[in-house]
Amino acid sequence: MSRLLRYTWHALPLVALLLASCATFRAFAQGSGWKPLFDGTSTSAWRAYQKAEMPTGWTIVDGALTKSSTVEDLISKETFGDFELEFEWKLGKGGNAGIFYRATEEYIKVYWSAPEYQLLDDANNPGDTRLTAAGSIYALYPAADGAQKRFGEWNTGRILLKKGHLEHWLNGKKVAEGEMGSADWKAKVKASKFARWPNFALAPRGAIAIQGDHQGPLALRNIRIRPLD
Repeated sequence: MSRLLRYTWHALPLVALLLASCATFRAFAQGSGWKPLFDGTSTSAWRAYQKAEMPTGWTIVDGALTKSSTVEDLISKETFGDFELEFEWKLGKGGNAGIFYRATEEYIKVYWSAPEYQLLDDANNPGDTRLTAAGSIYALYPAADGAQKRFGEWNTGRILLKKGHLEHWLNGKKVAEGEMGSADWKAKVKASKFARWPNFALAPRGAIAIQGDHQGPLALRNIRIRPLD
C-alpha cells in the first residue's frame, strides 16, 4: 500500500467524525428556533408603520440596516407573543432611537402601544436619567450603568419576554427587568406618560418595531428572533 493510501485510510475515521459533527451542528441550528429578521442582505421582513411598503431613507450599508436622518418607523411583517430577540446596534454622537415589541398599529405612533428597549448615546444626552438610558425599559424601569460602549461602536442587545417576565440585556449584562401586567408594572405605567393610551403594553402579541423618527445615524445588524410561545 502506498504512503498516500495508508494516510488516506487512517484519516477516514477523522473525516467521518468531522462530517458527523457538521451534521449535528446543522441539525442543532435548524432546530434552535431562531429566525432572521435582518440578515444583512434583505429588508423583506419589514415595512413602514401603518403602510404596506418599505419606507425610503433606510438602506443596507456593509451588511447593516442604516438610516442617517429622520425617517419613518419600521415594523416587522410578522407578529410575536413571547420571544427572545437579539440584535447589534450603534448610534452617532448624541443619537436616540428604540426597539419596540408587541406593537400594534391602532395608534398614530408606535410607542403609544408598545414597550421600548431604549437606544441612546448616554454620554452625549446629559439630560436623560437611567430611566431613559440605553437598555432601559423606557420610562418604566431604569437601566444599570456601565454596560454601554461609546457612540460609533457596536453594542449587542437582547430582549427576553416569557410569561410576562421581561428582561433587557446590553453587551452581555442584564440591565433592566420587570413583570408585565404586575401591580408594580401597572403602577409605573399609570405614573408615566403612557397612562394616556389605555391599550399601552396590553397586546398579547404584536410586531417588532424600530424607531426612525429621531435625528441622527442609526445602524442595526444581525437581528434575529426566537419565538417562545
